[in-house]
Amino acid sequence: MTGPRALALLLLPVLLGWAGGHPVPGTKSFRKLLLISFDGFRWDYDQDVDTPNMDRLAQEGVKAKYLTPPFVTMTSPSHFTTISGRWIEDHGVIHNMMFNTETQWKYSFKTTQNKTEWWDNGVLPLWITAQRQGRKTASFHYPGGGAKYQGEAVQRSLVESHTHPNGNETEWRQNIDIVMNWFTKEDFDFVTLYYGEPDSVGHLYGPDTENRRAMIQQIDRTIGYLLEAIGRHSLTEHLNVIITSDHGMTTMKKKPNITEILLRNYISFKDLVQFDIVDYGGFGMLLPKPGQEEAVYQALKNAHPHLNVYKKEEFPERFHFAKHERVLPIVMYADPGYSISGRIILYFNKGDHGFDNVYMDMKTIFRAFGPDFKKNHLAEPFDSIHIYPLMCKLLGVTPEPHNGSLAVTQEMLVDTYDQHTGAEMKRASALQNTAISLTVVTGVLVVLFVAGVTFTVFCRKKTQRADQNSTSEPVRMTEL
Repeated sequence: MTGPRALALLLLPVLLGWAGGHPVPGTKSFRKLLLISFDGFRWDYDQDVDTPNMDRLAQEGVKAKYLTPPFVTMTSPSHFTTISGRWIEDHGVIHNMMFNTETQWKYSFKTTQNKTEWWDNGVLPLWITAQRQGRKTASFHYPGGGAKYQGEAVQRSLVESHTHPNGNETEWRQNIDIVMNWFTKEDFDFVTLYYGEPDSVGHLYGPDTENRRAMIQQIDRTIGYLLEAIGRHSLTEHLNVIITSDHGMTTMKKKPNITEILLRNYISFKDLVQFDIVDYGGFGMLLPKPGQEEAVYQALKNAHPHLNVYKKEEFPERFHFAKHERVLPIVMYADPGYSISGRIILYFNKGDHGFDNVYMDMKTIFRAFGPDFKKNHLAEPFDSIHIYPLMCKLLGVTPEPHNGSLAVTQEMLVDTYDQHTGAEMKRASALQNTAISLTVVTGVLVVLFVAGVTFTVFCRKKTQRADQNSTSEPVRMTEL
């Protein structure tokens, strides 16, 4: 068989075979990402404990000298800054507790996790942004993961129950196994995983105790299990991991060693205050009764040498905190180690946070490893606000407006990362062009094939007519 039909039949399998052996445009050009937060992990907690697995991470990945969380240094506000890339005064999650100044209601930390109205303030967390760009995302106990944003929920979300234990090591490993299966069996792209330790131990016993050191060793064993699980699930070359925290921890000071801060010694709550957020460590806010703001401010501003009191509009800009409408008119924070009590002293924690983020006891950790991170790289300290653009980069996601900068973390990435990303984009473009060309060529071949078939049929009919003519002519001659 010759002609166009033969050519089409000869080339078509070759072209189809080439296409089948090469990825088509749309193939993932990014790796999966796991963000793990260990609540209350102070930047130096691994320095007085044997932590072989964390030491291994420093060799096999990136370690920052320390990380500066946003103010106020609390769990929910800080976590939402990490997942959104926005300062607290922009995203509006200003406290662990959701509160309502009109109803006087205050909700606990865990109850607040299920209150969409506390989290959904117009700022989108990375889960939602990534989902809208084709990524598959999940939250495992991470603060804010149980809310809806603009009516959209995180694709997979587990929220802590009120009775959930923070320190069960067996459960920690089970959680890692669940997350690994999310990545491998369900093809999730981005997962956030939260652990409530060493925060709970730090509060109960204090940061400089054997109890805290034992918890750090438990965390280190868990990280070792994580590394083993990554290998067991064949994710070593496909998964980047960031390990961080929300704030540090400091030892609290109590009488008789100090004079504790008790606001009722300086103001009358009954006469001057309409609503208050105090008795929550070293941070507090007051809503004075109408016309009483100046009286409250004047009574408190020099009341205690370790109490810092501001009108909302005069709160230091460096905190990026006070401009949100939820912030009450009088804002206070104590010096490290001092709690702010209201009417009576109910405070019992031996360790706490919520203090000025400039203090080293409030600094926290940052570790990162995986195929896109450099090995044995020590990074200079940076603000947690910059984690968001880094995660967007790793996931290939176009970020929402944010307050961070990729320039701060770019040096952590392997030298070939941009080349790899650029090569993927060029390759995708080339494949797209090739696909278009293949479509055109295939179309031409189809036309040629149809034309060839038509031509062959025409030739056969012509031949048949010629044969008929050659056999019938002698008969006519005989008849003549």
